[in-house]
Parts: sequence; C-alpha cells; structure tokens
Amino acid sequence: MRILPAQPDDLGHLLAFREEAAAWLSRLGTDQWQRPYPVEELLGTIRSGTVFMVRDGEATAATITLTPEAEDGLWSEQELKEPSLFINKLSVARSHAGRDLGGRLLDWAGDRAHRAGATWLRLDAWTSNKALQAYYIRHGFEHVRTVLDGEAIYGGPRLSGWLAQRPTRPAVHGFVDETSDPARFSDV
Repeated sequence: MRILPAQPDDLGHLLAFREEAAAWLSRLGTDQWQRPYPVEELLGTIRSGTVFMVRDGEATAATITLTPEAEDGLWSEQELKEPSLFINKLSVARSHAGRDLGGRLLDWAGDRAHRAGATWLRLDAWTSNKALQAYYIRHGFEHVRTVLDGEAIYGGPRLSGWLAQRPTRPAVHGFVDETSDPARFSDV
C-alpha cells in the first residue's frame, strides 16, 4: 500500500469516503460526522498539502489529515508552544477494516511528526465516542482532558473535545511513502 498527498480532483472521492464513514458510525450508534463537511474547507486542506490517502492498488483504503494547526480553543497556550502535529479525519474504508490500517496510519503520522521535529502527535476525538477514545488509548495515546466549552466550527456545542497525545517517534508502518519530506519546525 502507498501513502500519498490528496489532490484537488480527489475531493468528490474524499466526500464520499466521509459519507461512508458517517454511515458506519451511525450504525454503531454515534452521531459523529453526521453533519456534512464544508466542501471549501476540505478543498483548502487538500490544497495545503495536509490531506493524505492510502491507496491499495487503485482503491483508496484510508485517509488522514495531519496539520501543524490545532482547532481553536482546544489546546492551552503553553501546549501550543510545544512542536506538535495534529491528526484529523482519520478514516478507513470498510473494505479495508480489521487490518489495523488505522494503527499503521497513526504510526506513519508519528514518524512524519518526528521527522518534522515535533515533540507530540495530538488529536481531538468525539467526546461521546468511547470506543474511539479506547482505540486511541490502545495505540499509545494518553488522554489529556476533555473540552466541552466553546462552539465548534459548525455552530452549536463542541462535539470533538476529547484531547489526547503521544510522543512522536520513528516507526515502521509498512507503507510506501510517496509524500515529500515534512517541513521541519526549525525551518518555519
């Protein structure tokens, strides 16, 4: 399997991919990702080079967004001074579920963050999705706190405020990495 940056012409496919994930999550009893994702925002993250796709032949097996920016109101000023990369929108196609592809993507993200000079790999997860939180704990993340105050970018109460982090480290993830080297924190 190969990992490569998403391109603007992948937009429709990524939106359909998210709808598949939302339908699966709904069957599991969570309301996570039930609101449509703003198309222009997704296109902007694709153009910024922070969206990555795992390809298995011609099929997209998974996607992850890895960015140096955190969502407003989640992390403290002190935490934001620590070099970190933030995971968003990690999802695995149902056709590729059960192969720990998500765990391998977390390892890839931690390795990429390490090569960028980051100290932490951080994420925020849905506050009501206990299974997802347990998944991240099993993959070496430590719960930092849960933020319930503030409004999400879609309006309404914050839904994704369960914060976790793990130290970055080199990792063997098994992907053929077709991405460019990450920008180093010392270079920005």
